Amino acid sequence: MLFFEKEIKKLGFGLMRLPRKDGAIDLEQVKAMVDAFMDAGFTYFDTAWAYPGSEDAIRQALVERYPRESFQLATKNAAWINCKTREDAIEQFETSLRQTGAGYFDNYLLHNLGEMRTHFFDDFDMWEFVREKKAEGKIKHYGFSFHSTPEELEEILTAHPDAEFVQLQINYADWENPAIQSRGVYEVARKHGKPVIVMEPLKGGLLANPPESVASILKAHDAKMSAASWGIRFAANLEGVLVVLSGMSDIPQMEDNISFMNDFKGLSEAEEATVNNAREALNRIPLIPCTTCNYCAKVCPMEIGISGSFTAKNIYTLYGNIDRAKQQEGWLVGGHGRKQAAECIKCGRCEQVCPQHIRIRDELKEIALQFGQKGESK
Repeated sequence: MLFFEKEIKKLGFGLMRLPRKDGAIDLEQVKAMVDAFMDAGFTYFDTAWAYPGSEDAIRQALVERYPRESFQLATKNAAWINCKTREDAIEQFETSLRQTGAGYFDNYLLHNLGEMRTHFFDDFDMWEFVREKKAEGKIKHYGFSFHSTPEELEEILTAHPDAEFVQLQINYADWENPAIQSRGVYEVARKHGKPVIVMEPLKGGLLANPPESVASILKAHDAKMSAASWGIRFAANLEGVLVVLSGMSDIPQMEDNISFMNDFKGLSEAEEATVNNAREALNRIPLIPCTTCNYCAKVCPMEIGISGSFTAKNIYTLYGNIDRAKQQEGWLVGGHGRKQAAECIKCGRCEQVCPQHIRIRDELKEIALQFGQKGESK
């Protein structure tokens, strides 16, 4: 797909999870990773104003060490974070220019549209701002990253048809997941003819260490291929995908990613079947059958984040990673203004409206215990 001035390789270096040493970003390791990435012919880097230290690190590791035309740099504007005026939101752009020293951005994203965050970009007229900056040559292409439903993506792309690309969370685990709807949002983007940049192809690293029932399927096909390779190649195989971002955190991860993406030509039919089998194995693991319809949320007198709690519990069940499950719970519950499972008063109103007939009170009690929440569910 020709989007930039020349064809680029499909692996992008996501700069959200950079290696750390003594509590700070390990700049020397980042430089080594950048060198390995560039030496292999990969050129797309993705940072953000909201990633602490990331823009400064990429200035020192990349911008100050390579010709500007030899790479593509993307960053993001989060107008919903601590912005009370349009000027506050615009200052994020100016800060990103200073911190990266890049002169211009190949891709500039309005960051994390969806739900209560979308309106800030309209309120502050940030769409007109990015158009102005493109005309000035400070931005080559503008688009947005997105975390919400296909229906909301349809609304945004209809309202803003000038968006040049969309960045979406896509991985084989969430392809049919009703809580994430990777397939649904991908199909909306393609219907509107937008190139897709993929984020979270490994679901924040979880698919690099999948459950044994999944890992055994992948190993049976190719014992030498890493579990991570299947997630990244699944996303890269989709039509219309411009680049797949991998948040690489050390040199071994970088070397592994380069090894299977250096000459990527697509998945074979047998490989596609293997990914489908892996997804089916994930689906066979017993989970809370929540579809995030959120009927329960509408009747809960305590405003418990029920569906968000269930999504977090399912992550813990699948991957056994309590820290990642708590992180997800923090975002989907507290981050959305809802209360934790431990605040449940067991009134039962939620169970009366649940189409899936989930024993919600019992599940919330178990979540409160597993997640170590104070004020444990009664």
